[in-house]
Amino acid sequence: MNRRLFLAKSAALGVSGLLLRRPVLAQAAWGRGAAAPTAVAFTPIRRGVGMFTGRGGAIGWLSNAEALVAVDTQFADTAEQFLAGLPGREGRMLDLVINTHHHGDHTGGNATFRGATRSILGHANVPELMRSGGGRGAPATPPVVPDTTFTESWRREIGDEVITARYFGAAHTRGDIVTHFEQANVIHLGDLAFNRVYPVIDRNAGGTFQGWLSVLERIAAEYPADTTYIFGHSHASDSRYTTLGTRADLLRFRDYVSALLEHTRREIAAGRSREQIVELQNLPEFEDYHVEGNSRLPGNLGAAFDELTS
Repeated sequence: MNRRLFLAKSAALGVSGLLLRRPVLAQAAWGRGAAAPTAVAFTPIRRGVGMFTGRGGAIGWLSNAEALVAVDTQFADTAEQFLAGLPGREGRMLDLVINTHHHGDHTGGNATFRGATRSILGHANVPELMRSGGGRGAPATPPVVPDTTFTESWRREIGDEVITARYFGAAHTRGDIVTHFEQANVIHLGDLAFNRVYPVIDRNAGGTFQGWLSVLERIAAEYPADTTYIFGHSHASDSRYTTLGTRADLLRFRDYVSALLEHTRREIAAGRSREQIVELQNLPEFEDYHVEGNSRLPGNLGAAFDELTS
């Protein structure tokens, strides 16, 4: 662990511990018999940039005297908790909300944020993916989609921070972006990286493992080696691996995607069927990804097989 990340995690222990108590203290406001709010945590990283965890993909945030920004919105209930507890907000409008991609656990709070932000930004493919359900059929309720989009790159100076967003091509979906807080040197990857957990790929929405591998290689090559990363998701039962990590964690996920493709190619070359290939529950040499009883690896193998044989 590099010094920057060590200091960020150490500083977060006291702050996030206090903020975790907020839902308990506020429980009466949800009404008698109402479901208790999800336990949440606000984790400062540096220079006013931090991470929020609750339910769904991790939210990144920037909060200082001149700017309020959120990256992703989780779900409606945790979006309310985020807006109520964001350090330094005190009723202020957000300058910007950024959607890393279209999936509901990252955009389900957009409607909640809509009245609290001046703009919502996403890749040009995201509005259509949200309206079409990512190729699975239009949602019952029309989604709140980004009102500002871009195709390759976007940049904005907000207060003393510079935020850039870049699209490197289809990966997890065909709408995933990299959001960089340049002065803080913190990147929110959305679901472009899963930390020590078998990922989800959305082939209906243009996802491709070969494209994903290429995107991960470009991220690792083009951003500073000491960047701190916010990942969309992490290993639920291993406290060593969280949604806050380093370039080494990013490269470990790259190695997983590469190994998945190579394993599938070898199995296809050996004449094994799709049904035989997807029987594997855990990939050798990736013990830190292993799970018992409910592995996503068969789904990854099936998607890789379909991609490599289509």
